[in-house]
Amino acid sequence: MPMSASPADPESSSAKKSGHGNLTLWILGGIVLALVTAFVAPHFAAKLELGGEIFLNLLKMIVVPLVITSVMSGIIGLGDVRKLGKPGAAAIGYYLCTTLLAVIVGILVVNVINPGAGLPDTEQVKMAMEQGAPEPKDANRPESVGELLRGLVMLLFTDNLLKSAAEVQLLPLIVFSIIFAAILTMHGSKSETLVKVIHQVNDALMDFVLLLMKIAPVGIFCLVAARFGEANAEGTLLAELKSVGKYMTAVLSGLAIHGFVTLPVILWVITRRNPYRFIIQMSKALLTALSTASSSATLPVTMESAIDEAKISPKSVEFVTPLGATINMDGTALYEAVAAIFIAQAFGISLDLTDQIVVAVTATLAAIGAAGIPEAGLVTMIIVLKAVNLPIEGIALILSVDWLLDRFRTTINVLGDAMGAAVVEKVLPAETEAEA
Repeated sequence: MPMSASPADPESSSAKKSGHGNLTLWILGGIVLALVTAFVAPHFAAKLELGGEIFLNLLKMIVVPLVITSVMSGIIGLGDVRKLGKPGAAAIGYYLCTTLLAVIVGILVVNVINPGAGLPDTEQVKMAMEQGAPEPKDANRPESVGELLRGLVMLLFTDNLLKSAAEVQLLPLIVFSIIFAAILTMHGSKSETLVKVIHQVNDALMDFVLLLMKIAPVGIFCLVAARFGEANAEGTLLAELKSVGKYMTAVLSGLAIHGFVTLPVILWVITRRNPYRFIIQMSKALLTALSTASSSATLPVTMESAIDEAKISPKSVEFVTPLGATINMDGTALYEAVAAIFIAQAFGISLDLTDQIVVAVTATLAAIGAAGIPEAGLVTMIIVLKAVNLPIEGIALILSVDWLLDRFRTTINVLGDAMGAAVVEKVLPAETEAEA
């Protein structure tokens, strides 16, 4: 069957590649200009929020139809539904492995830097305990690891597909798309018309993404300027950064190690691709993730960059990245492990090896259950804290900079999704690759 994304002639492909390079520079320029505006004219920058919200909503608007059609296109492209098992197992295995590795990196880094012990005094901790943290509200939040596991299983299924689409619950949509597409592959010529429609809709949605990318520099400028401008206008940004500087250093160091060492090693060992060239190829998606703090909202850009820039098989991208944007949260898992141990250090609570193993396992599971939306990790963070009996009030210590760190951990999440597509591509059936 024809692929849902086929390259154009060499000249147009070359022109497209050149345009993409320029667009990445424009996006980077927009971020730099936004930061300058936020610090020079914070009150003006804060007023740009509307432009940022419009761009973010435009991205979110196409996530649901893009996930459905891309997953279906990827499954249909496999031809024989029995070929789904190996790529599926590879994707899940990759996600679990990299998420656990991210947690281990985070735990090692936070133990070496010991940021909690570096707080100026204990008054900040006492105040947090007295006032209580503004705990994230979620009536359906699980209270234990057992409930979390049950919740993860139930996330796969829904009693109302339209409700899941409206609430952007991607996992049940992915499950439905896989099953429906698998059925179509068994219908042969009877479903040929519907298969063509799915491919055409998927192509049209990818063109929609290309159209959105033309206004991306402006939208990203507004997003970043408004968020940093608001923080700077309150006059607390620099003070907060200074007070939790060692904590931020621990989180960012862990993310950097995972993003520039752990993931690249995995990519090179399995695919023999140059991981740093790959990161440059995915730079547009990574900058979008840094700006939006949402792996789900970044998904259209991730898919477009992975196919057109990183040259990953559309079949692998269409199957792996939507799933990854939902359950592959390396950055979030690392952050939750670091934050939990930082809170323990700040409260003077010693966590032995067993406790830290519990933190690692719980952070891995909680990250998988975290939604691909801004600051979703705060909700699942409570599960990690409860697993080792740490005070939930400790969240107050990290709230002031969570919005900033969220952008960096989302960037690592997106990088992990893209590298996952490259890894799974290696186990796609050989005859399928030849067809592509």
